[in-house]
Amino acid sequence: MSEWETVTLLRKKPQKASAMKTEQAVNRARRDGVPVETQHKWGAGQNKQHISSKNTAKLDRETEELRHETIPLGLGKLIQQTRQARGMSQKDLATKINEKPQVINDYEAGRGIPNQAIIGKMERVLGVKLRGKEQGTTMMPPGKK
Repeated sequence: MSEWETVTLLRKKPQKASAMKTEQAVNRARRDGVPVETQHKWGAGQNKQHISSKNTAKLDRETEELRHETIPLGLGKLIQQTRQARGMSQKDLATKINEKPQVINDYEAGRGIPNQAIIGKMERVLGVKLRGKEQGTTMMPPGKK
């Protein structure tokens, strides 16, 4: 009747890279005689990017103590006395300098890490010099000397 011939094309989809890495695929390639190269990656699957730069023996030999500089206790007492003389709470002072009350608490206890910007804000609000030779003296309003 008609001279149509049916042509059937069978094509297999190529394997994905992840499928070629399976143990089953590697064994099949070995049986077929295909050269197979395998590598074992060191630290694969582990978070090894944050390794300390010093080894432990070097850290053990380290003699100096590595700590942050803290506020002198005298400065903390000065902040506390001036704040109380002005009738302010730690929370009030913290609100006026846009910091957390915990920062004021740390500074007064001598645990705070010195930040010149925060100390400068405290000086302006309390009206007392907190840095330098004239520590504890009353500051003049801006523009008057």
